[in-house]
Amino acid sequence: MREPEHRGPGPATASVSGTAAVVLDGDGVVIARSERAATLLECSPGRTCVPLLGMLPRAGTDAGPVGYLMTVPGDDHVGGKVPLVCTVVRLAAHTPGGEGTATQWLVLVTPAETAEEAAERDARRRRTGLSQAAAAGIGTSLDVIELAETLVNLLVPDFADLATVDIAENVLVGDEPPHFHTSGDVRLRRTAAAQSPEISAEDLLAVGEALPAVTDSTLMRPLMEGLPVLVPDVAVLQAELGVDPRALPLFVPSGAHSSVAMPLYARGLILGCVTVWRSQLPSAFGEEDAALLKDVVSRAALGVDNARRYTKEHRSVVTLQRSLLPRSALDSAAAETVGVYQPAGGGSGVGGDWFDVIPLPSLRVAFVVGDVVGHGLDATAAMARLRTAVQTLADLDLDPGELLTHLDDLVLGFSEEQMTSESHAEHAGRSERSEPAVLGATCLYAVYDPVTGRCATAAAGHPPPVLLPPDGEPVFLRVTPGPPLGVGGVPFEVTEFGVRPGSMLAFFTDGLVESRGGDIEEGMERLRGSFAGADPGLPLDELSRAVFDGVRPQESVDDAALLLARIHALPPDQVAEWELEADLSLVSRARELVVGQLSEWQLDELGFVTELVASELVTNAIRYAGGPVGLRLIRDRVLVCEVSDTSSTQPRLRRARETDEGGRGLFLVAQLTDRWGCRFTGTGKTIWTEQPIGGALG
Repeated sequence: MREPEHRGPGPATASVSGTAAVVLDGDGVVIARSERAATLLECSPGRTCVPLLGMLPRAGTDAGPVGYLMTVPGDDHVGGKVPLVCTVVRLAAHTPGGEGTATQWLVLVTPAETAEEAAERDARRRRTGLSQAAAAGIGTSLDVIELAETLVNLLVPDFADLATVDIAENVLVGDEPPHFHTSGDVRLRRTAAAQSPEISAEDLLAVGEALPAVTDSTLMRPLMEGLPVLVPDVAVLQAELGVDPRALPLFVPSGAHSSVAMPLYARGLILGCVTVWRSQLPSAFGEEDAALLKDVVSRAALGVDNARRYTKEHRSVVTLQRSLLPRSALDSAAAETVGVYQPAGGGSGVGGDWFDVIPLPSLRVAFVVGDVVGHGLDATAAMARLRTAVQTLADLDLDPGELLTHLDDLVLGFSEEQMTSESHAEHAGRSERSEPAVLGATCLYAVYDPVTGRCATAAAGHPPPVLLPPDGEPVFLRVTPGPPLGVGGVPFEVTEFGVRPGSMLAFFTDGLVESRGGDIEEGMERLRGSFAGADPGLPLDELSRAVFDGVRPQESVDDAALLLARIHALPPDQVAEWELEADLSLVSRARELVVGQLSEWQLDELGFVTELVASELVTNAIRYAGGPVGLRLIRDRVLVCEVSDTSSTQPRLRRARETDEGGRGLFLVAQLTDRWGCRFTGTGKTIWTEQPIGGALG
């Protein structure tokens, strides 16, 4: 090995740790030596060093290298003949009197590493690398299976030829494992396995399979106390494992000569077990290996326990989120609907996206889709408050713009409530966090009437729906955008449009079309193209899933919701409507029209009640509102009777006193019908009633 030429004023005597240094002249006489050289070589200063003399002529030739490595035997006094590694370097030193230079030689001598020492050094290197890799790589995931796979990949192939991780079944679903008293009580499932390419483990238990029960034994008992079980000889394990010999290949890989088993032990509970085997690696596992595995697995046990806790909390949040959503598939006179919801990252980030389908009076239906910014239980709780508020406001039968205005006021109230709570907590010196406000929420509310075929929509910072006609291209509806909820002071405009029967409406949240660093416009165009290429004849659940999976980004950072509605229209023969002048003499005409229509629909059994209801409502409308009065009957699963007038006065239900001449009409209507209510329109109001129809439609 060629070394750089060194020129100096005199001999060099410094030594490196563990290395001896000897300086020779051209005749091999020792000029100087280090203390370490005295223990390795019998070379005294002023005398010729015979063991090193043979090297100098070769190294001193002008054409040859100035330095090289050579192994020579050491002396007996250092414990037998030891190979030495020598490096010879030529030095140039000035001669006395300044007449030229004399050649000197620096010889660095180091005891050569034996095979055993090399093996031990390599083992130490592997152990150090494994410990460092475990510290850096274990515990970074909150997924039990992913953590188990990381662990076995760290152990193989440098530390073991085969590694398996078996987890208690309760832990895999997020529950805390029971207290196992004996090894026979433990129920584990193979969660991860890794092996060197050179070995075969075909008969070993496959990942996903449950481990057969193992009887309690002295060999396995330390596992119950969180201690490793070191088996230098696999034959001992096979004899003491206590399982059916036919089942041994499930536990012990063929060709293995030693193993170590270490429980995943945390908080006094056994979460699982890690087992490593050696077959190709020549050295058997020792105490140092068992100690190292214990250190690595203890880190993994904490990670598994944290992942289990996260799994349990995440499962609770997902269950809460899904319980707050409506049934995924609904079918009504107005529409057939299917909803899809998926948390961010395939389930890791449950958030505040939601959809809803709310039946309204007169066979109408409201479609709702909303999004609360954020993830976790806070966002889910905020979503629950918003969804409950929307359902309550929808029960008042408000138009979409007015409903969003009330919802906006509620969100402002939520924010003020949180600020007040946090202020009180701060003054009281408490550190606990108050319930979060609903901030950064969006919502779209649409009402479809199957009788008129019209849909009224208003949006609060939310993307518009997609309309897919039965024989046309999908388009995004031009809904007048409004600010997100919580801004306050800005009205929400209502957009009306007609929808043909058989059309589809798609309501979605931005998590479906938005990706990290991507343009939401590109995502919306991708959604439109997905509907354009889809088969509209598919069942709605299949279509919704195909569109959802095809559009949503693979690495979505937000949860997403999609609500599909296939629009129906009520046939004309199920609706009858008339307009009456404001003349009390026409009340009898109203009764005749109602009785005649019910007879035509073969609903004579409802004639008496409906005639009385229509008479009372028409009479009140003519008496107190004036102007033309609208009368409409709608037949579906229920019979709807509507009376419309030009007044905006809200009718009030009250109990009349015995001396009152009137005031009993609305009370009778409420007693005789199943439901009743009032909604305001652009020209006045409509009072409606519902009665159940006993048989199927004729």
